[in-house]
Amino acid sequence: MTQWEQKNYPDKGIQMGKKIGEAIDAVLEQGVSEKVYPGAVCLVAEGGRKIYLKAVGHRALIPSKLPMKVDTVFDLASLTKPLSTTLALMKLIDSGALALDRPLNEIITGPIPEDKRKITPRLILCHSAGFEAWQPFYRLICEEPPEKRKTLLRGLLLRRPLAYRPGTKSLYSDLGFMLLEWLIEHTTGESLNKYLDRYFYRPMGLKRTFLGINSRTDSPKKVLFAATEDCPWRRRVIQGEVHDENAYAMGGYSGHSGLFATAGDVYALVDMIRAHLTGSRDDFLSIETLNEFLIKQKVVPESTWALGWDTPSPENSSAGSHFSSKSFGHLGFTGTSLWMDLEKDVIVILLTNRIHPSRDNEKIRSFRPLFHDLVMKELSLIRQAV
Repeated sequence: MTQWEQKNYPDKGIQMGKKIGEAIDAVLEQGVSEKVYPGAVCLVAEGGRKIYLKAVGHRALIPSKLPMKVDTVFDLASLTKPLSTTLALMKLIDSGALALDRPLNEIITGPIPEDKRKITPRLILCHSAGFEAWQPFYRLICEEPPEKRKTLLRGLLLRRPLAYRPGTKSLYSDLGFMLLEWLIEHTTGESLNKYLDRYFYRPMGLKRTFLGINSRTDSPKKVLFAATEDCPWRRRVIQGEVHDENAYAMGGYSGHSGLFATAGDVYALVDMIRAHLTGSRDDFLSIETLNEFLIKQKVVPESTWALGWDTPSPENSSAGSHFSSKSFGHLGFTGTSLWMDLEKDVIVILLTNRIHPSRDNEKIRSFRPLFHDLVMKELSLIRQAV
């Protein structure tokens, strides 16, 4: 039993900590040996208590090998959507500054193309607003001065034709969350970065959670970051700066990508949500808003999307087959994921650098559900034994 388990799971005894530790250790090490990822950090919590935290493998392989540590800072990629942009939207909905069903033409001043005037934050948050999945805007805006790039990108985004009529289907989209960042800035009068620092990250004492700024690349703490791709566009190994090209071109982050954090800080954010839902705290968000955001939406009947969060799909879910229907989570392109089961009161955070040194490595897709199944099975066996 590790010191972590002794400290955080004292009342369940040595057998529980040792059992779940050995099982997860084995599958995490298997992920390294089978080259699913160079390294990983996993955190598991049950009943509001952290019962497992482990780092395996390496946070970088090139230009030199660096061991993974439990406090390694990861580029969370699309976990930015729920843990940054969606959190900010929740706060604005709580305060009445925004409404989920208010159309864009009533939120943003200036000309809005006709096909986008009636799009609402709700449609964007559940990926049903009509936007394409992705566009390489960075290729067009990187020739411009940095201070002009976000404005230029937003103009390009508005002029792009929609991929489908809003509300008729669901298509996971970065573009919608780029637009949500704009809505937040326009409503609050400050950057998404400053807004989140003021209302969430600083009050929660999260010292290693931040939206990336490109100038931080030369930080002396760079070695604490998990490396991502050996980027053919930037011609260097990406470590300590955002991997997503569009986010990089916009200064280091946008509403869809750019959040950095440790596994412990990710847990703090998710557990804050859990504590509000269980009634043990009420200082950041109202339970009414949380319940609205975390329920699967009915805009598109076959969609699994809640508001800014995903829910397990009936088949082939990344969460595996043992998370209940009262679960929510999200994935990140760099190899990150989090899932929380409200019914079973379990949180599983798996942070990896699977795209280091190449994004062509897609073994994480088959690994994730097997990993989550193993964790949930082990927890179930332990509950039966005590």
